[in-house]
Parts: sequence; structure tokens; C-alpha cells
Amino acid sequence: MKPCDLLLFGALGDLSRRKLIPSLYQLEKAGFIAPETAIVGVAREEVADEGFVALARENLGTFMKEAVDAAVWERFARRLRFAKVDLSQPDQYGRVREKVDPSLRDTVGYCAVAPGLFGPICRGLAAAGLATDRARVVLEKPIGTDLASSRTINDAVGTVFPERQVYRIDHYLGKETVLNLLALRFANSLFTTNWDHNTIDHVQITVAEEVGIEGRWGYFDASGQLRDMVQNHLLQILTLVAIEPPTALDGDSVRDEKLKVLKALRPITRDNVEEKVVRGQYAAGFIQGRQVPGYLGEEGCNPGSITETFAAIRVDIDNWRWAGVPFYLRTGKRLAAKRSEVVVHFKNLPHNIFQASYRKLPANRLIIRLQPDEGVEIEMMNKVPGLGKGVRLQRSILDLSFTEAFKSVRIPDAYERLLLEAMQANQTLFIRRDEVEQAWTWIDSIQEAWRALHEPPKPYPAGSWGPAASTALLSRDGREWSE
Repeated sequence: MKPCDLLLFGALGDLSRRKLIPSLYQLEKAGFIAPETAIVGVAREEVADEGFVALARENLGTFMKEAVDAAVWERFARRLRFAKVDLSQPDQYGRVREKVDPSLRDTVGYCAVAPGLFGPICRGLAAAGLATDRARVVLEKPIGTDLASSRTINDAVGTVFPERQVYRIDHYLGKETVLNLLALRFANSLFTTNWDHNTIDHVQITVAEEVGIEGRWGYFDASGQLRDMVQNHLLQILTLVAIEPPTALDGDSVRDEKLKVLKALRPITRDNVEEKVVRGQYAAGFIQGRQVPGYLGEEGCNPGSITETFAAIRVDIDNWRWAGVPFYLRTGKRLAAKRSEVVVHFKNLPHNIFQASYRKLPANRLIIRLQPDEGVEIEMMNKVPGLGKGVRLQRSILDLSFTEAFKSVRIPDAYERLLLEAMQANQTLFIRRDEVEQAWTWIDSIQEAWRALHEPPKPYPAGSWGPAASTALLSRDGREWSE
């Protein structure tokens, strides 16, 4: 374990309260935090060290399902400190310096704040002498709202910290099942040798939410589902499904291969956007039997908004491995169920010798469930046991549920893994600047096409699986969504 001083900028915000403090407590409980490590909350509110400790204890009781262990809490509480700082004022960062010792330990600054503060925080750390070559800075998404704003933010950070000291977070990269994609692909010959256009028909990636805006109208309406979800979460999952084998599992080897995939994405422009992309906006409907308002009926809404709450995209990857294999991405709010999954559809067999009992054999499917029930399923055909005429087949599922297969092992939250990796100076699960900017280049082209066409998003009732046009997106290719 490498000791460090962890600085939580925005320590009293929603992300820190719900995710970061509970995740750090779990790392403490598991013995993954070095004894010398200090955790310093930084925010503009006037809070003493004792007050921050009390707030952290309250957060654990509110946001953790399990009971707080008294002995673990006692160890954890001794690490907690607080510094009152206006993050836009570099001269105040000396208060942070008083709480840590950069001569003895690395400094890790976690920016759980608006992206506009990333630059000022880095400059403040430099002013306080905390931007040493042993320091690291962790940046939460989003890194901008387009390529230009992304470059502005990255440039501001880059004037203080070189790329090797910058850790950009996408919490999906900390999920066990997302990491298991690498193990499935590169540790199992069954998949390693059957993972290209010769055997795979198409791939579906779905990240569906039942929730609506939840009081975040201002943020979401300025962003939309394409920029909020596709640019980071879905494209990052796509890269891990599609990458070539990296030479090693170190940070640059994996990220080099991910960048190659992003560069191979076929551009979507004004000429083909209507054939490749469906954008939708939820209307009033029912979620689990409860009536909910439409997007334009949410509190604080702009009734004329044309921001999309749903996006479905056919993505083509122009390289040798994936020639002719479409990747269908789908994400939205107020959909029928909360679900994040990757479904790999293998090709149909060229000839069926079981027509007497099963006229049309379905293709095999590999289903990787990211949430809520993490696990892996393989759909395959199996003989029905028993005596009788001929061989009767039925579709069977080989199910590797993580909660069932690893009952004695607690599945960590994604933030636990990412916090640990940042504290241990391992960049493998973090996003490099060129990845972010290549993803924005592709997304910006879609945004520009939408602006040029002036087409409003297609309505869909809350509680459905999106606009009918998303079904047509696949049916034109003779396929359908996995429901």
C-alpha cells in the first residue's frame, strides 16, 4: 500500500456524500489504505475537523446498506480533516497545505466539483506547493460539453500537471463486469478466437434508466443524453468490447488500443444521421404503475426544449476485425427498466440438421450484465432429456451470476476500485486526454448534424423502451433489440 494524502475537493457535495466517503470507508475496512494516509475534505463552508467527522459518520449511516463497524470507523475517523477554501482563490490553498505533508507522502487531489473549477484547483495546488512531481489529480466527468470546451479544460489542467499525473474518471470502468470484459476476451480461448466479423453478427449495448431528471433540469437540459451518457459510458464500454489484444495490462497499452477503436468509428454526419441515429424525449407515462410527468412537465422546465433524453445509434467500426458488424447503442431516461448490459449476438449456423424439432435455430448470445444483477449469461441450444421420437431442443442459459458464484466475496463499488487505483498511481482504468478528445470529435459531428436538420426529438411514453423509430433502426437491418 502506497501512503498518500487524499484531498476531496467538493467534500460536502452529493458525490462525496453518496459515493466517495462510503467507498473510502470500505477501503479502510478492507485494509487497503496505508496507516499514514490522511483524508482532507475541502469546501468553502465553515466546518471544523470535528464537524467534518460528524458529517462523514452521518453519510455512512444514510448511504450505506450495512451497519458501520465501530472499530473500522474509529480508524477511519482519525484520518479525516477539513480545510475551508474558496476554490477560485489560489491564495487560500495554504490552508490545505497545513493539513498534509507533501515531503513525506504523495498528494492526490480528487475534483468532485464542476469542470470549470478543475483549472483553478490545479493552480491553487501549485500556489501552495502541492503540485509536485509526486502529486496526482483526479477529474470527474464531464470533461467539457464539446471538443473545444474539453480542450480548454484539459489545457488549464495541463499547464500545472503533465498527462502522467492526470486521472480522468468514468465510474463504469471500475465496475467488475466491465473489467471482466478483458478477462472474457483475453483469458478464454473460446472467445478470443471467436471475436470478430467471422462469428459475430452484431453487438448491442444498452444503458437504460427508470429515473427522470431528479431535479437536475438545468444541468441535463444543457447536456442531453448523447453528451451525458454516450460520449463517456457507452463509448468506453464499446472500446473494451472492440479493442485488439493489448501487449500488457498497463495504462498506456490498454488505452492505446481503446484510442484505435475510437479513431476507427465511422463518422455520422448530416448525410447519414437520420439513418444512423434516433433521438427521443420522454412524455408522460407510467413507471412501475406510478404516473410520472413528461420531460417538458418536470419542475423548472423550459417548455420549448428539444434536448434528447434518449439516443439510439448504429455504430460502424472501420477496421479488419469489425468490418460489417454493427454496434447498436441505446440509452435513455424513463425507460421500462433499469438495465446496463452488453449483448453479443453470434451468427446463425449455415445449416440446421434439427429441423424436425426446431425449424429455425436461434443464434447464440453472450449477455454481460453490468447492473443491477452483475453477471454473464450464455444462451445456447440444449437437448431436452428423455425418450421419444427424434431429438428435441430447447434454448438454455448458462448463468454466471456474480452474487451467486462469489457468495463469500463482496462485490466492491466502482468508486472503491477507482479511488484505490488513483491512490496507488495506476492509470489503466482512467481515460487519457486523446481518448476524451477523439470521443468528442465523433460526438460533435452528430450534434452538428442535429443542429443543421432542426428536427425535434421523437416523443416516447415514460415506461416504454423509447421511440418506435429505435425499433425501426434495427428492423431495417433485419434485427431487433434484446428485451
